[in-house]
Amino acid sequence: MQIDVFDTYVTTTEGKRLHFDVFLPTGKQGELARQYAKEWLESIGIHAKDVQQESCAYCHSEAANPKVQQHIKQHGYYIYQMEGCPSPER
Repeated sequence: MQIDVFDTYVTTTEGKRLHFDVFLPTGKQGELARQYAKEWLESIGIHAKDVQQESCAYCHSEAANPKVQQHIKQHGYYIYQMEGCPSPER
């Protein structure tokens, strides 16, 4: 499965900066990546009103590993957690 990677940065109202990637099946729109970013933030207790989304931009495409493929098949997207994110699921 080919995926598109959307590089995402948000800052919380407390000034905490989060950096994560949203992985989507190739060909999906950037607006969908922003929607999934908000959905994921809500799932970890960070509400849209509590963040300023600095960016969620297409970065590149790549082949997904089996774990990512399975998650995308179940949920439609995968979040790759990096800087400032709570205990990454890698």
